[in-house]
Amino acid sequence: MTRAVRRATTDDVWAVHETARESWHAAYDEIIGPETVDDVVDDWYAIGDLESSISDASDRDDAAFLVVEPGPSDREPETCSDFERGCLGFAHVVPWPENAAVAYLARLYVRPERWGSGAGTRLLERLEAELGASFDRIRLSVLVDNDIGVSFYESAGFERVGTRETGLASGLEEYVYEKPISQ
Repeated sequence: MTRAVRRATTDDVWAVHETARESWHAAYDEIIGPETVDDVVDDWYAIGDLESSISDASDRDDAAFLVVEPGPSDREPETCSDFERGCLGFAHVVPWPENAAVAYLARLYVRPERWGSGAGTRLLERLEAELGASFDRIRLSVLVDNDIGVSFYESAGFERVGTRETGLASGLEEYVYEKPISQ
């Protein structure tokens, strides 16, 4: 099944917001609790902030905000929500503030019922293709206890380069991963 990956527009804001909420609950409820997840999503994925992030990325060569759309077989009315029909997942990359050669993957989330479908891989491939001229590697962080995320990034060729405390909740750590961008 063919899934189109394209630049996000402000028309995608609600679909991105709902994808974030579903993904965060699936990945983090057992780690930080559903109430904290709701608070984080409401803060980090506020509609106005998402609109600004999407608009900013669309005006720059060194940033990207992408969505992956469902393929034809993903669009069956009985198997997906209205939001999912337009967005199976999304990714957001900005320059790393301390090193202009590094792209920071700030967000990559796929709807939980589509984990393992290739949607996340398609987003990464497109990011690498678009950003290869601007950066030599991609950096990201993922909570140590997020087994799904850790497994995905390691299977995509990212290597762990560090561990640090996260500000998300007391006592939580996150892994830092990097991957060279093929040129």
